Amino acid sequence: MEPLDERVLDLTVESPAMRAAMPVRVILPRHWREEPNSTFPVVYLLQGASDDYTSWTRETDIEELAADTDVLVVMPEGGRAGFYTDWWDHGRSTAPRWETFHTGELRQLVERAFRGDGARAVIGLSEGGLGALNYAARHPNTYRFVGSLSGVVDTSDPVMRFGIAVTCLREHVDPERLWGRPDAQRRIWDAHNPSRMVSRFRNTWVYLYAGTGVPGGLEQGFDAAASLLEKPLGPSTYAFARDLRRSDVKVTTDLFKPGTHAWPYWQRELHRMWPSVLSALGAGASER
Repeated sequence: MEPLDERVLDLTVESPAMRAAMPVRVILPRHWREEPNSTFPVVYLLQGASDDYTSWTRETDIEELAADTDVLVVMPEGGRAGFYTDWWDHGRSTAPRWETFHTGELRQLVERAFRGDGARAVIGLSEGGLGALNYAARHPNTYRFVGSLSGVVDTSDPVMRFGIAVTCLREHVDPERLWGRPDAQRRIWDAHNPSRMVSRFRNTWVYLYAGTGVPGGLEQGFDAAASLLEKPLGPSTYAFARDLRRSDVKVTTDLFKPGTHAWPYWQRELHRMWPSVLSALGAGASER
């Protein structure tokens, strides 16, 4: 355990699921030390592809945002192309098991060692948005709130499948190690597709953001890749939100506004989302 300041810690977690020591960054609740018998709601923040567990504190003001709240913020390593899943990997027992690490091992550690309670939220951006949605759907009643910022919501979409493959190849990962081939291992793909698990979100507040890909003035100059990555997300996210509402799921959306696949928009959306996160967890700004 390495303290970075009074409330921010970096942990090294020995993970049997990953067969490795995994880094995790934690922001402690405001009253964590002075109330040693209290438990606290937990917000998990999941990184995007080709990044690491430090990204949320590096690119956003999450420390300041959480400063007056009694929530425990947990930012685990997710791998540069881990995709928040226990890799199929042709049945190999040595495959990375990201989902088991995050939803099993880490959750138990957080609740045992850091006094996290049963009120949980999970939020991710880009690849992490897909991960957050899959965690909420695959573990019903575990998370009160799930947020996806520019995340893939339908892995049956050929454009999204292409994007997943490109992300893996960019990080020197064989895409078929994740869930196999979409045709031959269709059951596995469907079991990791939020749009195929709509009914499992009924007890979770779902928050969805996607921009249009058109620059909205927050970025530093035009970034063609950031524009291209964001553009196809809006229509599928809209369709997913529609299906959720038809299944009586509580949904909040922020769609079809200018914005590219870039941190300034995710930072802005974090602020827009934050009151809903606190409301879902029953954890308003501390008044103690």
